[in-house]
Amino acid sequence: MKIGENTFVALDYKLEVDGQIADASQPGQPLKFAYGMGMLLPKFEEAIAGLAPGDDFAFTLTAGDGYGEVVREAVVELPKSVFEVDGAVETGLLEVGNMIPMTDQQGNRLMGRVVAATEVVTMDFNHPMAGKTLNFSGRIVEVREVIPEDLQGFAGGGGCSCGCEEGGDCSCGTDCPSDGGANGAANGGCGCGC
Repeated sequence: MKIGENTFVALDYKLEVDGQIADASQPGQPLKFAYGMGMLLPKFEEAIAGLAPGDDFAFTLTAGDGYGEVVREAVVELPKSVFEVDGAVETGLLEVGNMIPMTDQQGNRLMGRVVAATEVVTMDFNHPMAGKTLNFSGRIVEVREVIPEDLQGFAGGGGCSCGCEEGGDCSCGTDCPSDGGANGAANGGCGCGC
């Protein structure tokens, strides 16, 4: 069977960014997903369409086909008081590089990275892979028809490439989005990446 609509896919993959491995499936733990359900970046799915178990793949996604270009307006300064709970900021919360889940004025959930923290906290809400060229390689492990169990808990994409649980840590060193998920750097969720 080949990858196409109504197929369930398992694949081993490696993601290289700037000459470094940014994310990879673990041995014996392939990335699993229902093809065409919006779980992965559209261009990722396009690149593996028609492949069968045992087929190798290698392709590059530009920033525009991956997580977009860096948006300067997504780097904002917030008063430190925004991060206070009961008048205090949790110890270690505002360390440079920390990923913090936040909500905007419209109720949208966002992940922001601490860039600087004094009395004003600079947060970067760009996806950690924004502006990056993504080099994927790997092998297709399994392709079969989708069954209802494959879609349980699916709420429309997003997630983490390393299959970590909600709030867990991705192998690429960035926190998983607050909506959890189980699909890769290849998807629109985690900054590996998510």
